[in-house]
Amino acid sequence: MPKLYFHYSTMNAGKSTALLQANHNYIERGMRTHLLTANLDNRAGVGKIASRVGLSAEAATFDATMDIGAHLTELLAHEQIACLFIDEAQFLTKAQVWQLAKVVDDLKVPVMAYGLRVDFQGELFPGSAALLALADELREVRTICHCGKKATMVVRQGPDGKALLEGEQVQVGGNETYVSLCRKHFRDAIGDSTSLQPLHHPPTEPMSPPSAGASIAAAAALSGGEESPQ
Repeated sequence: MPKLYFHYSTMNAGKSTALLQANHNYIERGMRTHLLTANLDNRAGVGKIASRVGLSAEAATFDATMDIGAHLTELLAHEQIACLFIDEAQFLTKAQVWQLAKVVDDLKVPVMAYGLRVDFQGELFPGSAALLALADELREVRTICHCGKKATMVVRQGPDGKALLEGEQVQVGGNETYVSLCRKHFRDAIGDSTSLQPLHHPPTEPMSPPSAGASIAAAAALSGGEESPQ
């Protein structure tokens, strides 16, 4: 059965590389696919999906006004589409994510969406929030922080290399602008000094085991009876 997949991660985790590899697998088997990418990101050229390892492919573009369901319905009237791939899926609107769900449910075409989970302020993108809610399967594309832990957050750097705390949610950039970090180092980068300190309780003295007589008396009290005289 076709499904709506959301492959999510932070910046520079290899999402586009994973998309292009999956797309290649379909093409290698003689299947036709359709690729979409946001028209906001033209770093590799308009209508082009490119990875940092050198892979690339041509793609149609979407903006917030596009009806993706109608777009794919029209394509299917002329050709068979084995899978719809979407790059930069965080830029989808909530309505467009519902359109993708209908592509899967009604047109029986699987959809593979790839995008960022959160922005530089740790907030979900609208498209990502909708995909997390509606996708049939969620798959994390992982990368690492400079400390070696899994990176789940991203900071936007200013010209001085310091993390920016304010700004528009959407600002296209690469390694020169964004750095992926684990949550702890994200907090350090944005100047979060509200760390919780564990409370230190004084050590407790170990309890002495009860005497045999006390144990018998306690058991008798619990049973509601009294110890029988010998």
